[in-house]
Amino acid sequence: MSTRKRKTKRRLKVRKVKVSPVQAVCAAAALILAIFLLFRGWGPGPDAERGAKVPPGSWRYGIDISHNNEGRIVWDSLFVMTDGKGRTVRDPYSAKDIKPVSFVIVKATEGATFEDPDFKDNWRNASRPGLRRGAYHFFRSSKDGEVQARHFISTVGDIRLGDLPPVLDIETIHLGCSRELLNQRALQWLRTVEAHYGKKPVVYASSSFIKDHLMKEITDYYPIWVARYGKERPGLDSWVWWQFTDRAVVKGVPGEVDLSVMRAD
Repeated sequence: MSTRKRKTKRRLKVRKVKVSPVQAVCAAAALILAIFLLFRGWGPGPDAERGAKVPPGSWRYGIDISHNNEGRIVWDSLFVMTDGKGRTVRDPYSAKDIKPVSFVIVKATEGATFEDPDFKDNWRNASRPGLRRGAYHFFRSSKDGEVQARHFISTVGDIRLGDLPPVLDIETIHLGCSRELLNQRALQWLRTVEAHYGKKPVVYASSSFIKDHLMKEITDYYPIWVARYGKERPGLDSWVWWQFTDRAVVKGVPGEVDLSVMRAD
């Protein structure tokens, strides 16, 4: 047996503190908030948002809007910005190319009675310097073409000298409607609006809808705004505007938006 004296160990007294459930929840919430504040600048924020690529070429850019666009549009800050890969971006610091939005097409009416609730505000705001504005009607093949045209005219009123031509948006055909009736009613709208404003309206439709439903009386006489998503240019010779995506990111417009181009020359 050793003759050394053993050292006695001192025991530390631990005080037990009672924590109520409310205090525990508050402490956990405080910890989560502290972590959020610490890391909020490290993740991608709203300005890091990216959208669809723009097709190669020299373009002027335009957007179309309606009450379906959520959030407030910043009308004096409408820019199409693209990064090094050609994708639309919201952050100017990641942009390689920045171009202003040149034209805005605003929804005015639909069918025989519907008026877009945001039309008046959008129409007024789109009249500011640097922008060209146009108004469009969403066509319903189940309704008389002339009645729809009169509804559009009474809603839009006068068109200024610098405004773009009226637009007829044809995307759907109602059940039981023939190709002939669709075109007959569309021509009623087009001819009534052309006679009133003294301008040929523009016809908006997808490339497949044009091929399957529209007659040459429309496509050979009226300018075409074609929806063809992707980088391949439309095969039509008569197109004046090309909507190449519905998922673009444009500075000044919350969320994603339809983006179209027209030739810069």
